[in-house]
Amino acid sequence: MPEQLLFGTEVVLNGLMAGVLYALVALGFVLIYKASGIFNYAQGVMALFAALTLVGIMEGQVPFSHLINAVFGTEVHHFGWHVPAVLAILFTMAVMVLLAWAVQKFIFRHLVNQEPIILFMATIGLAYFMEGFGDLMWGSDIKKLDVGLPQGGSFWIEENTQWLGFGNPNFYGFFLDQLDLVATVIAAILVIALVLFSQYTKQGRAMRAVADDHQAALSVGISLNFIWVMVWSVAGFVALVAGIMWGAKSGVQFSLSLIALKALPVLMLGGFTSIPGAIVGGLIIGVGEKLFEFLIGPMVGGATENWFAYVLALVFLVFRPQGLFGEKIIERV
Repeated sequence: MPEQLLFGTEVVLNGLMAGVLYALVALGFVLIYKASGIFNYAQGVMALFAALTLVGIMEGQVPFSHLINAVFGTEVHHFGWHVPAVLAILFTMAVMVLLAWAVQKFIFRHLVNQEPIILFMATIGLAYFMEGFGDLMWGSDIKKLDVGLPQGGSFWIEENTQWLGFGNPNFYGFFLDQLDLVATVIAAILVIALVLFSQYTKQGRAMRAVADDHQAALSVGISLNFIWVMVWSVAGFVALVAGIMWGAKSGVQFSLSLIALKALPVLMLGGFTSIPGAIVGGLIIGVGEKLFEFLIGPMVGGATENWFAYVLALVFLVFRPQGLFGEKIIERV
């Protein structure tokens, strides 16, 4: 195979893996928007908060230790134990469910039937509150997240794909990061599970009923409070998985909350109400930005991955604002 084709294939494979992770983040937005009509600006911060909580529980850190020490003059930081990763993930999920209940009870329960812009502003306030609360609870320093996921390139894949170069001395086989491979498999399983949940379970059908018409859902006995708590809990679980994957990759730090910004072009491409759209949009963005950087980046000075997705989303907004799978809205005037 030609050298450029080999390297291009490697770029596409890495783009697909990045696209699955983008789709995973976008799913949190889609789930909440479908069930409540709320665009959750706080989804990225939820991933950061979940990752901070997971690290804190695993390391046995005392919550609010900095505040406690400042008030009482103590030097307490850790309980002195370490919690296994699996158990810590379960505890963190319980925290995210509690957060979902609190968000519904103390915020959105009082904003029923309000204008979408008010709900959106509420999620902005929630994002900044959670960011500050997370820093106060666990500290703002950069943390290493290690849940046992493999790191570094896969030598097995390199060795077993080197023959594709047919003796080309510049080709050493496909370089695919083990963490990306594991993250892709986990994200793909989660995406499939969410699709099956929304399509074939009683709760999933109730969620779609609430999304279509709140009043009609109420008339057949569906509890809006239960559905909204369930949806925010599922979105919290998605945020936890995304936080684990991105946190293990680049550390748990403030920039983790910015992954939500990368999900916006995915939503614009796939549509804000479509789970399959989030998947397809994520794959398009992931592959597109990698290929564009590989083919066009050297001609324009590089760093095109920072803006390619948003330019592509802008094109879609001009010619197909509802996205590939979104519902076209027609209003009578």
